[in-house]
Amino acid sequence: MSIAADSTVHPALRVAVIGAGYWGPNLARNFAMSTDWDLVAICDMDAVRAEELSRKTGNPAVVTSVDELLARHDVDAVAIATPARTHHAIALQAIAAGKHVVVEKPLADTTERGRQMVAAAREAGTVLMADHTYCYTPAVLKIRELIEAGELGEILYVDSVRINLGLVQPDVDVFWDLAPHDLSILDFILPGGLQPLAVSAQGADPLRSGKSCVGYLALPLANGALAHVHVNWLSPTKIRQMVIGGSKKTLVWDDLNPQQRLSIFDRGVDLGRQEQVLEDAASRKGAAVSYRLGDTWSPALSEFEPLGLMVSSFAEAIRSKQPAPTDGSSALRVLAVLEAASESLAAGGAKVPVGNTTIPSENTDPTRTLEATR
Repeated sequence: MSIAADSTVHPALRVAVIGAGYWGPNLARNFAMSTDWDLVAICDMDAVRAEELSRKTGNPAVVTSVDELLARHDVDAVAIATPARTHHAIALQAIAAGKHVVVEKPLADTTERGRQMVAAAREAGTVLMADHTYCYTPAVLKIRELIEAGELGEILYVDSVRINLGLVQPDVDVFWDLAPHDLSILDFILPGGLQPLAVSAQGADPLRSGKSCVGYLALPLANGALAHVHVNWLSPTKIRQMVIGGSKKTLVWDDLNPQQRLSIFDRGVDLGRQEQVLEDAASRKGAAVSYRLGDTWSPALSEFEPLGLMVSSFAEAIRSKQPAPTDGSSALRVLAVLEAASESLAAGGAKVPVGNTTIPSENTDPTRTLEATR
C-alpha cells in the first residue's frame, strides 16, 4: 500500500500526553517533533517524572491530574499512555470534553469498556484511535500492500512468534502484554480485519507468578485458514517473526533482521496442480503431493519513524473527519480476541467464540487516512 504525501499546510493541533512512564516519553517525543502537532502539556501524577519529560520535549506545561489538564489547557487531543485499567475513565472524560483521543495498546481492559469508548467517541464526533505502532512500520505496510495486490494469493495460515527474556508484568499476563502487537498486525493486514471464528489459548506459569508467562493462541479463520500466535517472557533468545502462507507465495517477516526483514518465497505446495492430482487419483489414498519451486526475493522498504507516521495519521484523521487506520473499531476487535483468550485459558484451552464487536460506522474505509499522511 502506497502512502501519498499530503502537501497541504495546516495549523498545528494542540496535544497533551497523559502518562510519563514507559511509553509516554516515546509519544511525547514524536508529538514534539511533528509539524502537525504542538505538544502543550505533560500530565502525570508524579510531577518530578513529568517535569523531567517536559525538559526533554520542549518544556510543555506540567500538570498532575486530568481534571487540571482539561481545566487549564486548551488542547485538541490527548494521548493516553497509562495502565490499561485506567484507559476507559480517562478517555471518556476527554471525549466528554470534546477532545480527540489516541490510546496505547490495549484499548481498554475489557471489551465492554472498549465498546463504551468507541460509542462515546462516535456520539461526540471525535476521533478515537489506538496506538498500534507496528501497523505503521514499513514492513507491515508492505505486507498489507502485497496481500491487497494478491501477491500471496488466498491466505492459508499465519504463524507468529514474539518471544524474549522479558519483564514479567505486575498487572497482566503474557497474552495481554505481547499478543496485542501480533493481533493488531493481523487485523491490519488480513482482508476484512481480524475476525476469527473462535479462540483457543494455552498458557503456562513456570515462575508461579500467578499469570501465564508462556502462551499459545490458535485462531481459526472463516476461510478455513488458521492463525497461530506464540508469546513468551522466558525465552533466552529474542524472536520477532511472522510467516504468512498463501496459495501463491509465502512471506516471512523477520523483524530483527535489518538487512532482509521481508522475504517472499515462490515455493511450496502447488495447490492448483494438487487439486488436479487428487481428481485424477480420487480412488487412491495418499496421492503424491505436488510442489512448486520458484525464486525468493526481498522487497525494498522505506525508512521512517513508525510513531511519527502514527501521530501524523492521528492528525489527518482529525482534519479529514475520517476513521484512523487503527481506529477504535479495529482496536475493539483486538480487545475481543484478548478477552476470549482469557476465557479460553480459564476453561483449560477450550474454544471460545469471539464476541460481536460491530458498531455501525458512517465510513467504511479507514485506510483513506493512512494513504494521505506522508
